[in-house]
Amino acid sequence: NHEYMATKKAESGKKTAAKKAVKTTATKKAVKTTAAPKHIGLVKNDSYLEPYEDAIKGRHDHVLWKLSQLTKNGKQTLSDFANGYEYFGLHKTDRGWVFREWAPNATDIYLIGDFNDWKESPKYRAKRIQGTGNWELKLSEKALKHGDLFKMKVHWEGGEGERIPAWARRVVQDEKTKIFSAQVWNPEPYVWKKKTFKPKTTPLLIYECHIGMGQDAEKVGTYTEFKENVLPRIIKDGYNCIQIMAIQEHPYYGSFGYHVSSFFAASSRFGTPEELKDLIDTAHQKGIAVIMDIVHSHAVKNEVEGLGNLAGDPNQYFYPGDRHEHPAWDSLCFDYGKDEVIHFLLSNCKYWLNEFHFDGFRFDGVTSMLYYSHGLGEAFTCYADYFNGHEDDNAICYLTLANCLIHEVNKNAITIAEEVSGMPGLAAKFTDGGYGFDYRMAMNIPDFWIKTIKELPDEAWKPSSIFWEVKNRRKDEKTISYCESHDQALVGDKTIIFRLIDADMYWHFKKGDENDMAHRGIALHKMIRLVTASTINGGYLNFMGNEFGHPEWIDFPREGNGWSYKYARRQWNLVDNKDLCYHYLGDFDREMINVIKSEKNFNKTPVLEIWHNDGDQVLAFMRGDLLFVFNFSPTKSFTDYGFLVPTGSYSIVLDSDNVAFGGNGLNDDTMTHLTNYDALYVEEHKEWLKLYLPARSALVLKKN
Repeated sequence: NHEYMATKKAESGKKTAAKKAVKTTATKKAVKTTAAPKHIGLVKNDSYLEPYEDAIKGRHDHVLWKLSQLTKNGKQTLSDFANGYEYFGLHKTDRGWVFREWAPNATDIYLIGDFNDWKESPKYRAKRIQGTGNWELKLSEKALKHGDLFKMKVHWEGGEGERIPAWARRVVQDEKTKIFSAQVWNPEPYVWKKKTFKPKTTPLLIYECHIGMGQDAEKVGTYTEFKENVLPRIIKDGYNCIQIMAIQEHPYYGSFGYHVSSFFAASSRFGTPEELKDLIDTAHQKGIAVIMDIVHSHAVKNEVEGLGNLAGDPNQYFYPGDRHEHPAWDSLCFDYGKDEVIHFLLSNCKYWLNEFHFDGFRFDGVTSMLYYSHGLGEAFTCYADYFNGHEDDNAICYLTLANCLIHEVNKNAITIAEEVSGMPGLAAKFTDGGYGFDYRMAMNIPDFWIKTIKELPDEAWKPSSIFWEVKNRRKDEKTISYCESHDQALVGDKTIIFRLIDADMYWHFKKGDENDMAHRGIALHKMIRLVTASTINGGYLNFMGNEFGHPEWIDFPREGNGWSYKYARRQWNLVDNKDLCYHYLGDFDREMINVIKSEKNFNKTPVLEIWHNDGDQVLAFMRGDLLFVFNFSPTKSFTDYGFLVPTGSYSIVLDSDNVAFGGNGLNDDTMTHLTNYDALYVEEHKEWLKLYLPARSALVLKKN
């Protein structure tokens, strides 16, 4: 939904001041690496980037210059700079309350709320801090109480308006009036049961989820319900990370959380901040990492709820002129060239890490940030397209700083970029001239599967093309592979299971009543997932419910559907019903994840092609002791199909055709397969392994 995008232009700012000694952890390493090797690391790893080395170094130097500036030439750390959330907003102190807001264009600011009948009063009038654009209000302990609703009443030259503070940590909506207000929030501090947590994420196996639509009931689910009802399923299925969408407060539920209004407030429609912390804490106790979708690529236009016109200056947080609005998203584009905006966004990253113990972020809409065009209408067919002057240096600088900060705050943190253009270096180390993300989304893979299913008959599926596509990535960047995410499950698109079976899912997904379309869909759904997950070099992602072929698209309550929650939920009852076929897919997914986890250091194990034959539609490859074999042919089964593999015996550990997964059970999965001697390959320690390969099936064998 946010991947054909891009953003702004900015100061090209290639400052020679970058060579100054900067003393933050990230910068020390960067300065050493930039001491002028023949080529910067990114170019060393890819000689085709040599013509663009000056641009790569220029971007790198721009970050070093800005880092030096923000850290006062190393007198403080970047983490020190990102402490804005501890200063701005509403805070309880030993002496009472203090409220602060950055609003340089304001002429007057009052707090109005339950405590003063929503009227301006001298007691609640803030003062401008001399020489700054900041405002401050100090109040006695009795002036506010936990639960009070409030807003700012902001005055400016020629106007005034009620506003929710930009740094508000708690924002709630009145059920009757639908009006949003900030809320005084001062409960007993949450006591973390798991105080420290180090993710075990090799490989990273992500369960992408949405709290509100995580329940079977037609309603908005809560953090607590998710903890009690969905988290146990994720644990049982073997995933080691959950990626939660729509955490930052957003006025319109149907935006999927991508039109954010209050960046520091966990969405109150799902519960309290403490309940979110309890969910994360519980996940950590079970060994599950928790990352959040963070939206720094744009903001909602709303003025009362959001940042659109906080104090009479629509450009306080956003670019002026023709770069102010995003042409495709009906939203506003941050001005990453302003230090105050960088301060706001970096502080936001640190806040979620420290306050809620999130383990990292999936950055939404990165393509939109990288280019003045937001990536709209651009093909990106060669390297020159990434270095032709349409890149936003300010945004590139911000993203790199964000990665430096996040890993400075938590060295084990996970950062993922959702980026469609293929910008080189996005998930490469900062010290190599990259942007510092740990992973990038392999967005080519779902596009490939959609195109294949839509355009090619089953007989034309080529293993060589499939194998190339699922491994199409840069050697120095780790990716998150996936067949489909929430994007493919939205109204207006189709999930893989729906593309394969369509309406027959409603009539022929009961055991014993499957037709050919259902059998085909069940078989290919498993194979598509297995070939995608088994070739990862970083991680694998699945969207909530897709693992068992959830039949309904996602359609949030809106005027066009009568504000119904019917399609904004997950029907767990379908996978739990053993009379239906859904559990076949869910059970297979679970075993697939377990097989991947069974190979130590799966990510670091090379993907070694054993064989492919496009005529037969057969593919085989090894990772460590695991042998993956696919027969994509819809009609041809093969007896004694031979592969040259390391000498030894092999046992089947996963069979997509097993009756337990809705298959025909044509193989004896208890049988041990021995390799057959061939004098020609003695020195290579290889022999022939001969297998029976049923049509539309996949096997995983483990070398004993």
